[in-house]
Amino acid sequence: MDSSAGPRAGGPRPRRSFTAREKLAHLAAYEAACADGAGGGAYLRSEGLYSSQVTEWRRLRDAGVLEGKAPGEKVGRPSPEQAEIAKLTRELDLTRRRLAKTEAALDIMGKARALLDEISESADTDSRPFKR
Repeated sequence: MDSSAGPRAGGPRPRRSFTAREKLAHLAAYEAACADGAGGGAYLRSEGLYSSQVTEWRRLRDAGVLEGKAPGEKVGRPSPEQAEIAKLTRELDLTRRRLAKTEAALDIMGKARALLDEISESADTDSRPFKR
């Protein structure tokens, strides 16, 4: 059997590691690809990344662990305070989005009511019978 025909022809590849700056760059590029409609999966395949890595890096970024790290400096787990801040930040963002939707819905409801009131008033003033 030819040993060069397998997927690990040159032997096992060393595990890749990413600096904090590279992780942030990959996150930005991934989120841009998702926003452009090109699809994040295509970006992940082109870079040889896994969605679980992006999920973990996003969690670390939101906790503030990746910011300000020097190249080669270890990126550890977020402290309990950092994790709590990240959780509360996500909840605040979600609450703000819900509030914006609710305000938009209330604005639409108010305009619809004003329109119905206007139609009702014009119907009351035009109470003469209709001729065909």
